[in-house]
Amino acid sequence: MAEGYAEKIKNFLAESRRVLLVTRKPSWKEYKMAAKITGVGMILIGTIGLIITIIGYLILGGQGL
Repeated sequence: MAEGYAEKIKNFLAESRRVLLVTRKPSWKEYKMAAKITGVGMILIGTIGLIITIIGYLILGGQGL
């Protein structure tokens, strides 16, 4: 059983090394685009959460909050 874990760890490290060898540093343009997309996603998720909270407040009339 210990060999199974050792083999899994060895495979994971080999796959991780392979991925790191293929990756590259993003350009400034790519970085800004990723930051914008992340920001829009955070705002969208926050807005959805706010809307759900407001709907819950209106349905329950302020109870349980």
